[in-house]
Amino acid sequence: MTHSVIHRAGAAPAASRSSTPLTRALLACSVLAGPLFVVVAAIQALTRDGFDLGRHPLSLLSLGELGWIQIVNFVLAGALAVAGAVGMRRALHPGRAGTWGPILVGAFGVGLILGGVFLADPSLGFPTGAPQGIPAESSWHATVHNVAPGLALDAAMVASFVFARRFAGLGQRVWVAYCVLTGVALIVLSFWPSLDGISVRLAVAVTLAFALVAAVAARLLTETRS
Repeated sequence: MTHSVIHRAGAAPAASRSSTPLTRALLACSVLAGPLFVVVAAIQALTRDGFDLGRHPLSLLSLGELGWIQIVNFVLAGALAVAGAVGMRRALHPGRAGTWGPILVGAFGVGLILGGVFLADPSLGFPTGAPQGIPAESSWHATVHNVAPGLALDAAMVASFVFARRFAGLGQRVWVAYCVLTGVALIVLSFWPSLDGISVRLAVAVTLAFALVAAVAARLLTETRS
């Protein structure tokens, strides 16, 4: 009897945290992160002189005179994703996906921040005057930068299956299918063996990862209001 009373008393604060204004504000950060990143990156890809998404990864936008825009874009979007991860933990923990879901979304955000703080080396002719090929040796900051996409996309990939398991437990088949399909798409886009079109594949993969994080956060926002 005493044990059950203590259990119920301990569960109440977690339940109340899931629907507080702070939790909803943090979840909203994840909803905003993707549109912010994609729109800012797309505008730059279309307007920066010499940039060609067919050849150049989005990370090269962080270089040159206007590179600060993409640096801020990476860091801000990553910070919003991390904030959203905190909101997800408040909304989900200690339930299913309440531990690993937020951790993986947070890792996704950290990968974005690393991608902004540590710059790639000029290459493939961008920015103007850069070598036409890929440098034979990478700088230390480019080496760190090159880890960032793998960290972000791998985290989003695993998170998609973690959230699929949660939605399966709730009997929400449409959400299960969406999460699984996103995870499979991220695997294909990230590990496709050919380097041809890799910059486009990575851009699509990042967009899908942002969409997943935003969709799950939006769903949790709906649940916290019910």
